[in-house]
Amino acid sequence: MSPLHEFAVSESETLHVGRVLAVRLDQVVMPGGGVAQREIVEHPGAVAILPLHDDATVVMIDQYRHAVGRRLRELPAGLLDTAGEDPVNAARRELVEEVGCTAQDWSVLVDVVSSPGFSDEAVRVFLARGLTEIGRPVGGDDEEADLSVVRVPLADAVRQVLAGEIVNASTVAGLLAAQAVLAGTAQPRPVDASWPDRPTRFADRAGTPR
Repeated sequence: MSPLHEFAVSESETLHVGRVLAVRLDQVVMPGGGVAQREIVEHPGAVAILPLHDDATVVMIDQYRHAVGRRLRELPAGLLDTAGEDPVNAARRELVEEVGCTAQDWSVLVDVVSSPGFSDEAVRVFLARGLTEIGRPVGGDDEEADLSVVRVPLADAVRQVLAGEIVNASTVAGLLAAQAVLAGTAQPRPVDASWPDRPTRFADRAGTPR
């Protein structure tokens, strides 16, 4: 059996560096020796949280997403844009900021690489249980100033996934994974579980917010 091709990058050019992403153009050596161009969106990575009450209801948000031009029903989430921050600490912060809750019990529900054909974006979805409602901080910036918090039975949210009403990738994955956990067919992982696909390229750029 011949060894697997390694897809080496012969040349790389940065096309754009923005506040929350960068775009580079890689020249990638293909099997047989040819070279193909691949445009890659670098992303800082993100966390999402599935806050689950004891009555099997999930705390979610309805938030405007400009790329699709409408409000989407999603799990609370946020970028990993603070240098050196542990993902679960980012998740704790976002849970308070977006839905006004704290949680006693944390675990890793699922990891999602949403668009590997052109981006290194990866999202770690945490399961948060033992919830206490403390209220959202006053205010909020940009789209967050307009978001609304909703509490949805998990079974209803899963039905919305299958009806095409909930389409955010990490939300879909998190809801289906939570359904499997509650059914006893799967177990979540500890909060420090290995995350080999966590993005690093954007954070490593000198002068880029992390």
